[in-house]
Formats: sequence, structure tokens, C-alpha cells
Amino acid sequence: MAEYNTIGTRGVSGARAAQIDVGLRAHMNKVYGTMSVGMLITALAAWAISGLAVTSVPNEYQIGADRYLTEIGYTLYVSPLKWVLMLAPLAFIFFGWGALMRRGSASAVQLGFFAFAAVMGVSMGTVFMIYTPFSIAQTFIVTAIAFAGLSLWGYTTKKDLSGMGTFLVMGVIGLLVAMIVNMFLQSGVMMMAISAIGVLIFAGLTAFHTQEIKSTYVAHASHGDQEWLDKAAFDGALSLYISFLNMFQFLLMFMGERE
Repeated sequence: MAEYNTIGTRGVSGARAAQIDVGLRAHMNKVYGTMSVGMLITALAAWAISGLAVTSVPNEYQIGADRYLTEIGYTLYVSPLKWVLMLAPLAFIFFGWGALMRRGSASAVQLGFFAFAAVMGVSMGTVFMIYTPFSIAQTFIVTAIAFAGLSLWGYTTKKDLSGMGTFLVMGVIGLLVAMIVNMFLQSGVMMMAISAIGVLIFAGLTAFHTQEIKSTYVAHASHGDQEWLDKAAFDGALSLYISFLNMFQFLLMFMGERE
């Protein structure tokens, strides 16, 4: 880390470079802390909404051998409203987040991130309905270990990962197209291939975004714009949150044990 900071702060006095290094540590702690709170909000929302699947009130909304959706559960996950629930997070990422970053205050950006995490939790409520709690916990631990290793590598590596960015983003777009196509094909083999590629893509994005967050801070710390740095921390938290969540979901398709 010290070598990277020396490169990133070349021409800056030793005292100033040390100050930037201290600020970088605080910045990364804020990124990881905000991301962790977002993950907690998502998990709590998903767990709470999973109560929309019950075992004691049989009705026509059966989703398993002895599992049934309540009326609200049917509205969210079976009726046309499911498309709104599925597409709302994507719409926020592609259209809402950029505007919020440009025009909103740091507190508004933070609130937007937590609101997004809550909506993601609602949309992921079916995870607790479909998979056993043990397999969910097991997959989460595996994802957390992999994420920590990849993020640490992205933070400490001397290799410039910026060239990976365009390639990985194109991979995400291709992945989305493949998933939409498979919604109609319903191919199990294709879904497994999509999951494997998805794990690799978001593993790469974890390392890439970690280095990007670090290099962005080093490049702008000398400007002294704390409001912008605060928003940049929340932007970084969102990037890592999305990478973690997607790795978890794709790994769950391999490791998850269904109810």
C-alpha cells in the first residue's frame, strides 16, 4: 500500500502524502462500513418479506410441496407487479443514481443507497422462500471470504486494473442479455453457464472497483472537497455492494439447497 500511495502522490510533500494516506484509510473504512450496513438492510428486508410464504394456509399460490404465497406475496412475485420489482433497481442504477450523485447532497446520496438496499431486499425475498437457511448462510460466508480476498488484492496490487473495466462492463451487459433470453428458454444448462460466468465477472469487478475507489481518492484528496469525497465513498460502497450481491446470488445457484 505504501508503494502505491507513493506513486499516487508523487510530487506531494511527505507530510501531505502521509495525511492523504490516513485519509485514504478512513475513506476505505467508510466505504466498507456503508456497504456492510447496506447488506444488513437487504438481508433484513429479504428475511422479513419471506414471511409472505406460509405453510399453514393452503391456497392456489403454491410454490412448493407445502409452501404457499399469501395474497401480498402473490401480488409482489407472481402478478405483473413483479416486473416493477425486478426492474426498479436497474432503473435506479442506470437513471437515478447518476443524477443523485450530481445534484444531491452527501446525506441524500447515503439515503438513496440505503433505500436501494431495502428495495433489493424486497426483490430478493424469494431467496428465503426457495433455499434453506443453512445453504444461504453457507453461501454468504463463502462469498464474504472470496470478496475479502479479491478486494484486498485490488487494494494492494501494483498492477493497473483500469483496463479491465470496459471488458467487465461489456461482460455484465452480455450477461443481462443472456439472462433475459433464458427467461424464455428456461434452460438449466444455460443458467449454470450464466452463473459461472457471472461469478467470474463480479469477482473481477470487486478487485477493479476497489482499486478504482482507492485511486480516485488519492487523485482528488488534495482538492479538499469533503462533500465530494463523502459522495464518492457512497458511490464506491454501491459498486462493491452490487459486486458482492451478484456473486452471492450466482454462487447460491451452485451451492444453494432448495426447500
